[in-house]
Amino acid sequence: MTTLTRTIKKPVSYSGIGLHTGNKTTITFRPAAVNSGVTFVRTDLPERPEISATIEHVTGLERGTTLGKDEARIHTVEHVLAALGGLQIDNLFVELDANEPPVGDGSSKPFVDALLKAGILEQDVPKEFMEIDTPIWYSKKKEKGVELVALPSDDFMITFMVDYKHPALGTQYTAMYSLEKEFVKEFAPARTFGFLHEVEALKEQGLIKGGTLDNALVVGDHEVDEKELVYLQKLFGLKDRVFMGENGFLNNAQLRFPNEPCRHKALDLIGDLFLLGVPLKAHVLAARSGHAANVALVKEIRKVYEKKRLLSKYQGKKTGQYQLDSQAIRKILPHRYPFLLIDRIIDLESSKRVVAIKNVTANEPFFQGHFPSHPIMPGVLIIEAMAQAGGVLLLNTVKDPEDKLVYFTAIDKVRLRKPVMPGDQIRFELEMLQFRLSRCKMVGKAFVEGQLVAEGELMAAVVPR
Repeated sequence: MTTLTRTIKKPVSYSGIGLHTGNKTTITFRPAAVNSGVTFVRTDLPERPEISATIEHVTGLERGTTLGKDEARIHTVEHVLAALGGLQIDNLFVELDANEPPVGDGSSKPFVDALLKAGILEQDVPKEFMEIDTPIWYSKKKEKGVELVALPSDDFMITFMVDYKHPALGTQYTAMYSLEKEFVKEFAPARTFGFLHEVEALKEQGLIKGGTLDNALVVGDHEVDEKELVYLQKLFGLKDRVFMGENGFLNNAQLRFPNEPCRHKALDLIGDLFLLGVPLKAHVLAARSGHAANVALVKEIRKVYEKKRLLSKYQGKKTGQYQLDSQAIRKILPHRYPFLLIDRIIDLESSKRVVAIKNVTANEPFFQGHFPSHPIMPGVLIIEAMAQAGGVLLLNTVKDPEDKLVYFTAIDKVRLRKPVMPGDQIRFELEMLQFRLSRCKMVGKAFVEGQLVAEGELMAAVVPR
């Protein structure tokens, strides 16, 4: 059965204050066309800047996930994104008249309720998924005990474990096996939480300006006397007395689930995974992770996703221990025999790096005239092959690469270290140092059997084909 992309039937709004900024804000969800993705819009700023909800736009991870583009910022987006991920919404405009969504009750439930009120609309386009073929890991186990892994699965599932070594929390575990059946009732209502010493420090620093005991669970983590309770009452601006509950939470806050803190951590993970930009089919196992680790895992998954997209676009399926074969390269580069000098792309990360192979055979046409009695590959052709590898990298960094060409404009710091002979295999490794306004700078190295044979810096421009 084909799964279709989703948006909502009509606009819907929700108002409140931001958790960290304390700013009054209204969030409005609006339907979007297919293949639009999710776009945040700052309606309070000139020209209404738009920020796509993708990993490339993450600008901050302290006490929440922040998205930004140029000077525009939107703080604490994870609960909104969790609502979209949980309801499997693909295309949406999310308008904000301030720099942070309303905190509501500290969960995703207010956003889920608003979106369900607007109605979910299936669009007549099949949904694309990112399917995991082999495990993808992120670990900070030695430093922080954090570990995440995405395992192959036919559906999206989460298993989450935390152990805070605190009597009010202890070791907690949760698992979600179905977004459709479990998200709305079992995970969306799980509220954010914090330890008392952290909350006090943040409040005293003028942060979490919108935080109250109505939108966060506060865990008591030290002995509290009457003087401190009076101070907390003033700090939170409460009329009623503050007290430490028997359950270990300030004012004896009643949990919605016995493992609500752990469920909220899973909720945050759902929101951060939404930044992948495509729904995920995987079983994600997480231990003690937070926003920084979640986003790091998303970046690792995104690398694999980009490679799978590239393979699907140019080659169809992987046929060896390389990413793209010569036929796929011909679809990217305009060069042809005898001037197509790249045989394989081993690895490619858009806007970052490329690894390419050139097999130097005795039948190369240049050997007939370049020292035929002592054939070596011309150094300029080694650099040209390196530049062609850079062209593959650059063309897969820009939009509509089939309509573009790469002109190399300058070469600097070139060194030819060793001769290249017939029978050698050259491995080119290039990294992009800078890319701006269709111009880039790359540094490249060429190796034969692990030995450096050439290196240089290449500057290039992308022009219309």
